[in-house]
Amino acid sequence: MNIKSSLICYKNVGLKMLGLTLVALGIVGIMLPVMPTTIFFILALTCFTHSSPALANWLLNHPRYGVTLQQWQAHKVVPTKAKYFAAIGMLTGFILLLNSTAPNWVVYLVAAIEIAVMIYLILRPSQPPQH
Repeated sequence: MNIKSSLICYKNVGLKMLGLTLVALGIVGIMLPVMPTTIFFILALTCFTHSSPALANWLLNHPRYGVTLQQWQAHKVVPTKAKYFAAIGMLTGFILLLNSTAPNWVVYLVAAIEIAVMIYLILRPSQPPQH
């Protein structure tokens, strides 16, 4: 095996491991209302698309999240319900952060990131285009 094929193999294994970790975080998000789910599955799909067609296909055909992931992949659609849950989850987490002993710079950093994420989500279409 040459160096190039070895690096590709390690990259694929790394992307699969990262994708599986993201799926695990998405599953945790199903159970915890302040943790997102869809974004972890979207990121996992990205990892699997570049490393494992079988795992990407598994996510795209998932009975609960498959349609959402297919719409994301095809049109970068984020359903309105997902936007609301993301906003509520981020707001809840931010309120908890405000009531913690986190330094001010952490609060400002998290606020900036959450605002950027919400702007991004708001700018995504909520439904696929009608043909």
